[in-house]
Amino acid sequence: MSTTTTTTPATTTWSIDPAHSHVGFAVKHMMISTAKGRFGIVRGTVRSDDADPAKGEVEVEIDVDSIETGEAKRDAHLKSADFFDAATHPTITFKSTRVTGVKGDQFTLVGDLTIHGVTREATLDVTSEGRATDPWGGERAGYTAATKISRKEFGLNWNQALETGGVLVGDEIKISLDLELVKNS
Repeated sequence: MSTTTTTTPATTTWSIDPAHSHVGFAVKHMMISTAKGRFGIVRGTVRSDDADPAKGEVEVEIDVDSIETGEAKRDAHLKSADFFDAATHPTITFKSTRVTGVKGDQFTLVGDLTIHGVTREATLDVTSEGRATDPWGGERAGYTAATKISRKEFGLNWNQALETGGVLVGDEIKISLDLELVKNS
């Protein structure tokens, strides 16, 4: 008599720990320097499959009103209709569509990024920074990710020409994420 045992891969659900996560951005200012900022409120879930990392799923939501650049007037301008229009589009979202190129602790995460009501495909280069048990017995995982996007592709078109040539705000935005996840019980 033969018995076949079928095991289903365990999917683990994780929540982003907003107190230990950072979503940053950088953009050229006046074509000579880089202005940097961050979003202070990020939340989301990650579903992982240790047996097959390509089956992972990620959903992230960022509160636009939590933008911080260290300059209150600039933050207010970025929240206005000239840029993010936080009153109409209060969140930036990312929902993964596929995981590719898994090589050790690195992989590519592709998904739908929605900014200012416009959705475009975005590709993030991701590195798993490892897992650890916190002092209270909870399991945590860390990930870093980076990508570049064109702000104009998301309808963020405001700019000002400079007398010396060029523009006030660059088009390319570099985005970096440092996420700490907490395993859901």
